[in-house]
Amino acid sequence: MTTSPTAWSPAKPLSGVRVLELAALGPVSFTGMMLADLGASVVRVDRPEPAAVSEEARARADPLGRGKSSLGLDLRAEGAADVLLDAVAEADILVEGARPGVAERLGVGPGPCLARNPALVYVRLTGYGQQGPLAQEVGHDINFIAVSGVLDAIGRAGQPPTPPLNLVGDYGGGAMLANAASYAFATSGPRGTNLLDSGAPFYEVYECADGRHLAVGAILDKFWLALLTVLGQSDSTMWRERREADWPQLKAELATIFSSRTRAEWLEEFAGVPACVSPVLSRDELGTYPHHVARNALVNVDGAEVPAPAPRFGAGPATAPEGAPNRGEHTVEVLRKLGYSRSRIDELLAARTAYRA
Repeated sequence: MTTSPTAWSPAKPLSGVRVLELAALGPVSFTGMMLADLGASVVRVDRPEPAAVSEEARARADPLGRGKSSLGLDLRAEGAADVLLDAVAEADILVEGARPGVAERLGVGPGPCLARNPALVYVRLTGYGQQGPLAQEVGHDINFIAVSGVLDAIGRAGQPPTPPLNLVGDYGGGAMLANAASYAFATSGPRGTNLLDSGAPFYEVYECADGRHLAVGAILDKFWLALLTVLGQSDSTMWRERREADWPQLKAELATIFSSRTRAEWLEEFAGVPACVSPVLSRDELGTYPHHVARNALVNVDGAEVPAPAPRFGAGPATAPEGAPNRGEHTVEVLRKLGYSRSRIDELLAARTAYRA
């Protein structure tokens, strides 16, 4: 259970901005979180939770819900659209991620919303877009990046494409896809043989003697030469020139070299050396990593250590936002702010148009 979130820093650039988020997975929730982190007042419009959801699932941490209020509203119920439109009249932004036509059928599409509030910014997030043969198809991140051509470029040579969690489509979005595509389509080599897809020896992950890993990103010549100096290979013409034809041999030799010492030993060797070598941290190492500790990069929200709000403004430390709300937790409060009487609120709750958690 949380308290009603407030604008936790008056210096935040979006303080005073009012956002309605029609609850949905992935990018919609992430967008609302970012707006809340930047100071916006975000009201998440939550539909009733299925009765089959376990208590364990209900109690699970929800980092993307942080800093939001929750208005429980079943938009399928009679009269619910009118309630949402009353909220729209007081909002600056509405974000929704349903398949094309769903919001219209519920009576809360751009038409009625903009009629109530012409200044509203109506944001629609979809995987396949609003038009086209796939517009009504179901899908998730893996499906969207599959048909974009990006998934085909992710993976090692001789292996199937590797799903990059759900980071590229759901959270990277269009800009990320365009950047990845520029590399994928500008090269003729198959998957896993190009500059940034694990083909190059200087942009790769290597296993150490203790089973931990190092990430090497020595793309520029000066970084590569610094790496070679530490490894004792700076006198080798093949290593210095790193011709593409020699990439497989260089990768194999680097793998052998890095496997001869532990990750900690290699990090000591590379300390202060501009070679773009970093430890691949596991989730349980993040909280004690000196750089993250110094920057307060992680904050505790609802008992879970999660990345602090970003970007930061000013020199102050990162501040932990309020935790995620339960579904419908602030229904009565939100409706009161919209000017609804207590008797009208009780009618809506009784009719299950609006509901409490």
